[in-house]
Amino acid sequence: MSDGAAVATAEFEVSVLGSSSSIPRPGRACSAYLVRSTGRAVLFDLGSGAFANLRRYIAPEDVDAIVISHMHPDHFLDLVPMRYALRYGARTSDRRPVLYLPPGGEGLLRRMVDAFESEPRSDFLAVYDVRTYDPDGALRVGDLRLAFARTTHYIPAYAVRCEAAGRSVTYSADTAPDAGVAALARGTDIFLCEATLGPNGAEPAARGHVSAREAGAMAAQARARRLVLTHYGAEAVIAELEHEARAAYDGPVCVADDNERLRID
Repeated sequence: MSDGAAVATAEFEVSVLGSSSSIPRPGRACSAYLVRSTGRAVLFDLGSGAFANLRRYIAPEDVDAIVISHMHPDHFLDLVPMRYALRYGARTSDRRPVLYLPPGGEGLLRRMVDAFESEPRSDFLAVYDVRTYDPDGALRVGDLRLAFARTTHYIPAYAVRCEAAGRSVTYSADTAPDAGVAALARGTDIFLCEATLGPNGAEPAARGHVSAREAGAMAAQARARRLVLTHYGAEAVIAELEHEARAAYDGPVCVADDNERLRID
């Protein structure tokens, strides 16, 4: 575990800013992960409470890009406090982070922020360079390459793989068991996979999440080098999550926690 203090960036490092599911665990934030490599910094999601953790590691204006996996609030709500920091906080530069939203995401986000806009003739999102990513394409952020796969979720959602210099991390976003997500994660160094349903839970109707055992099965299908479980609730027992994942996957397994740093050496 990390104490959250700023340190020199490893060659490829993931900082967990939020590891909770939609109901935050006490003292924990919702989904957000900071990937740093080759002098670049990319965020996967920025859920409730995660911006405070981001500030432990990097100034908001030094984030190169933010990629939102899907438009459920626990994955993007802290774009609002980050916006206030970028507009009114002490800054070292006027750089605008690129905000990559899924198809249809910009309209939804603008409708939300219009509800509390209080600055006449201003664009609430002007502090960001707002763009829509193509899930069938790839993005470049410096030397980082990002690719996507649609997940099985209640609304359109996209897993994302980030790689540079032969190292990679794949983030499942929210998903039920999905062969396309496993394919995206093929051979990845870190498979950061949700475990919303706990050790071996089930959903009563339409699928949109996985259990720890199902996450392990996807990691095995992907032949991922390491499985990191995340997006879990307060009722989950860490040892049980790990045990169930290992029943389906024989590689290294751990459970993410806020302000933990995952390094690929």
